[in-house]
Amino acid sequence: MSSLFEAAGLEQSTSRPLADRLRPTVLGEVVGQEGVLGPEGPLARMLGERRLASLILWGPPGCGKTTIARLLAGAVDLEFMSLSAVFSGVADLRKAFEAAKQRRLMGQGTLLFVDEIHRFNRAQQDGFLPYVEDGTVVLVGATTENPSFELNSALLSRCQVLVLSRLDDAALETLIARAEDEAGHPLPLNDDARAALKAMADGDGRYLLNLVDELVRLPPKPVLDAAGLAAVVQKRAPIYDKSQEGHYNLISALHKSMRGSDPDAALYWFARMISGGEDPRYIARRVARFASEDVGLADPQALPLALSAWEHYERIGSPEGELAIAEAIVYLAIAPKSNAVYKAYGQAMRAAKETGSLTPPAHILNAPTKLMKDLGYGAGYAYDHDAEEAFSGQNYFPDGMPRAKYYAPVERGFEREAAKRLAYFERIRAQRADRRDFDDDEGAGE
Repeated sequence: MSSLFEAAGLEQSTSRPLADRLRPTVLGEVVGQEGVLGPEGPLARMLGERRLASLILWGPPGCGKTTIARLLAGAVDLEFMSLSAVFSGVADLRKAFEAAKQRRLMGQGTLLFVDEIHRFNRAQQDGFLPYVEDGTVVLVGATTENPSFELNSALLSRCQVLVLSRLDDAALETLIARAEDEAGHPLPLNDDARAALKAMADGDGRYLLNLVDELVRLPPKPVLDAAGLAAVVQKRAPIYDKSQEGHYNLISALHKSMRGSDPDAALYWFARMISGGEDPRYIARRVARFASEDVGLADPQALPLALSAWEHYERIGSPEGELAIAEAIVYLAIAPKSNAVYKAYGQAMRAAKETGSLTPPAHILNAPTKLMKDLGYGAGYAYDHDAEEAFSGQNYFPDGMPRAKYYAPVERGFEREAAKRLAYFERIRAQRADRRDFDDDEGAGE
């Protein structure tokens, strides 16, 4: 891999970080991104045609975004220019575009690589548009954030988004083997420690090689186990940003695991969020929401238990209080599920908007004044407790609005009993309606 450094007039010195010394010099050496770089991937097709569209490389830290951009430039004979949105401003962009214009006049194209492109504001992102459109630069932006949220639509429409993956165990093992070849000896780790090393990297190849850079300097003996490794290197905090997409991905995974009645997966995602620094109160709120939205009346104890877990956390605090939330998560995951109330509420809200300001039927209106009594308020109201079975069967919908049915309980948990009660009330209502119709007919006959 020395050719790249020699071409740049650099020595492949061991004083440089290992991650830099082992940086791939051809695309075929990039690991873990077969979906993008493989024979059927989008980049293979472009490079086969000796062309390159403007790209957004979206992926986690240490997955190879910068390396891929640099190698793409060489593959299609473009001058590589690099900017970081963290350290660059409008003046830097103008200089880059002007240099690309001059290069173009001499027949040389430019690949402008912008790291952390999502950190540019909307106006700065718009500044790329004319230069991308007229071919002054081929833009390759790198971002760890969802481009749909962080990049404006005009820029996105001119770029192809390629999703890069976190490096899996096989890719990380390849990097370790390359480091061992470069060092000329294996790392002093047993199998458990080697697995723990890859787990510490959490899919980040650069971070892994930075750890390995320390480990290759250790003597061959003693061979470290996982505990020994942890004592030598500092454990990495999980990649988790409470304000960005990872936050929403993990809470979605927790919610859907509970909905899918999988308590083990639900506990795993809960643990991932807690270990990443998530506020347990946020999770407790979502658990309470789940109780009413996804369990509902299939288990009437679900919501009180979720609220009790939330209150328990508020009183006990961390770390003991998280156990109550975990208990609620397991309970809700194995509880019978019903979203019947959730759907019924939505239908009722739509009906309320459609029917506007229809008033209740007169017989269920209060009549605190004589005028209201004279107008018929409350006339004919049947007090349900005085009726047989404490059920009058009267109509409570507005006059002129047909009776609607929103709540349809499922045949699970307590709602099975609720369905029986509703069917029972419906039979009584129908019987009394028939009786009223008969009485009306008899009265008309007289």
